[in-house]
Amino acid sequence: MTTKNLLVELFVEELPPKALKKLGESFAELIFDGLKSRSLVSGDDKFVAYASPRRLAVHVSNVMTTAPDQEVKEKLMPVSVALNADGKPTDALRKRLAKVGRADLADLWPNAVDGPDKLYVASDGKAEAIFLRSMAKGSSLQVGLQSALEDMLDKLPIPKVMTYQLADGWSDVNFVRPAHGLVALHGSEMVPVSVLGLDAGRETGGHRFEAKNPVVSITDADSYAAQLRDEGAVIASFAERRAEIERQLAAAAAKDGLKPIEDEALLDEVTALVERPNVLAGQFEEAFLEVPQECLILTMKANQKYFPLLDANRKLTNRFLIVSNISPADASAVIGGNERVVRPRLADAKFFFDQDRKKPLESRVPGLAKVVYHSKLGTQGERVERVMAIARAIGEKLGSEELALQADRAALLAKADLLTDMVGEFPELQGIMGRYYALHDGLGDAIAFAIEDHYKPRFAGDELPRNDVGVCVALADKLETLAGLFGIGQVPTGDKDPFALRRHALGVLRILVEKSLPLSLAELVNIAFAAFPKGLVADAHTDVETFMFERLGGMMREQGYTANEVEAVLSLRPVRIDKVPLQLLAVRAFSKLPEAESLAAANKRVGNILKKVEGGVPTAIDAALFKETAETALSRALDKIRPVADAALESGDYTGSLTALAALKTPVDSFFDGVMVNAEDPALKANRLALLNQLHQTMNRVADLAKLAA
Repeated sequence: MTTKNLLVELFVEELPPKALKKLGESFAELIFDGLKSRSLVSGDDKFVAYASPRRLAVHVSNVMTTAPDQEVKEKLMPVSVALNADGKPTDALRKRLAKVGRADLADLWPNAVDGPDKLYVASDGKAEAIFLRSMAKGSSLQVGLQSALEDMLDKLPIPKVMTYQLADGWSDVNFVRPAHGLVALHGSEMVPVSVLGLDAGRETGGHRFEAKNPVVSITDADSYAAQLRDEGAVIASFAERRAEIERQLAAAAAKDGLKPIEDEALLDEVTALVERPNVLAGQFEEAFLEVPQECLILTMKANQKYFPLLDANRKLTNRFLIVSNISPADASAVIGGNERVVRPRLADAKFFFDQDRKKPLESRVPGLAKVVYHSKLGTQGERVERVMAIARAIGEKLGSEELALQADRAALLAKADLLTDMVGEFPELQGIMGRYYALHDGLGDAIAFAIEDHYKPRFAGDELPRNDVGVCVALADKLETLAGLFGIGQVPTGDKDPFALRRHALGVLRILVEKSLPLSLAELVNIAFAAFPKGLVADAHTDVETFMFERLGGMMREQGYTANEVEAVLSLRPVRIDKVPLQLLAVRAFSKLPEAESLAAANKRVGNILKKVEGGVPTAIDAALFKETAETALSRALDKIRPVADAALESGDYTGSLTALAALKTPVDSFFDGVMVNAEDPALKANRLALLNQLHQTMNRVADLAKLAA
């Protein structure tokens, strides 16, 4: 079977930069998968994706000219319908064979056993049936690639479809951007396919300004990348172009002992904007550095796609890097143009900063009463009052009246920067600008950092609030959001979570765990609901707690704990969330004990027995009623072990508490081997149930060990 490498390229107008990486990857994967599903490539063959601002392409290794013939097995009908009492084909079978063009096989039955096509009897899983085995002709590359291209168009993750006219002036097609060329080469031979009104050829476009040849004629599939680089001045590979930008950024910054800001999303976007990168250095007036560096960095990144440069202390300098798409001999005009463009942006930021500082942050608080937070939950002003109440209560739980007062103050001001000009221009700076303006107003670090940090953690891996005041306000802000939205029925469903409630829940949990806070989750949720005026929201505290424990379970599983370990701990709904990691470690250590499997199984058995007890489980144990030696032995073992396990538990030694239970294995096994729990004597039965109840309580204080049973 002849194989050659295949190159397919769509040449288009400038693609949306934020979508290019995903479009390039999907274009390549979809075409490769389409060829593979049609047996034109084997599972071991590879492909390489290419994506630049004006092209999507894929290079596939070892593509066949024609796919091998495929054996096809088709069930025709049950034997009871296909054959008569004499074993001869019925009219129903003859009609079915005629429909597929093989009526001759009916006359040959049952002797047509050789050759590519035959009838045979086999079970379909329920009864015996007549099957037709035939050989289907393998697809040609032209047919297979045409189908793969059409499938790709249906499945490509286009963010927004564009409708445009073809050259005939009548036909419309839909694609992410107008397409102007299609290349399809199998080795050096063109594959006659078409898509989006374009017939495949071997010509593509080079760099708009710097190509040696505006039109590049691709010799063969393997020369594509090299020809584009040499003749077209284009680095076709997204990954290669990105790596080259990183290299140039690091080299340009190192000349002045600086480092470019790290921003993966910006790097991807810039890679999608240029075909042959050329990094240049620019600068702006040092006077602009009086503006908070977050503002300047965001301005340069968001508006101009520049890479600001930081010094060794990660402080912003007045220098930045430009990723240009052209490489003139004299770059001064390019650099000067970019410097002129950035100045008005920085001047706007300075103006906003100067204007905002003319009004104290607290003077903006009344304006929040005019900002709608949610149609069912009132204004931002009303929300601030609720957050203040929750933050005060948490402050009282965590520390002192002083902490509560500071938390109250920080919560009052936390949303005030939403009404500043700077945040109005750059919403991403909310909280950050509040800190700067609070410091300017002389409010001190505790309040200022709390204003910034109350949004934290904003994403997975983000840092937590830096001080106790920030912890109080961050918890209050997230709990108010959870209580309010659950209280009006705005619950996440499936992948939909428009209010980021999962993120808020994980933020609360991370703060509780990583800050080791001695707070009850149930109490926090109740405090949150109590902050709402009566009748504004429904009492959904149980739903919120369940939601939080589900998130906690996922968080712990992501940290490497098994589903059984997590379920064993969380099924008890622990009061102190911060102790959960220690409980999980204890459960893992217990699981490694030789006694663990037997004790877990026994615990499960005890639990099942107690569940079936009607009218409540007895609690009082009377040693005088013990009839069997095993009863007495288990009771004595419990009296000896329970104080040890409880003392370890009270001191926070969860592993020690569970390890102490190992000594119960022998008396527990002996009890179940020699004692009939459901005795005929009611008093005897009640006494044995009380003993099992005490055993169950002793074993399940750290975790429900039954969850570990196989």
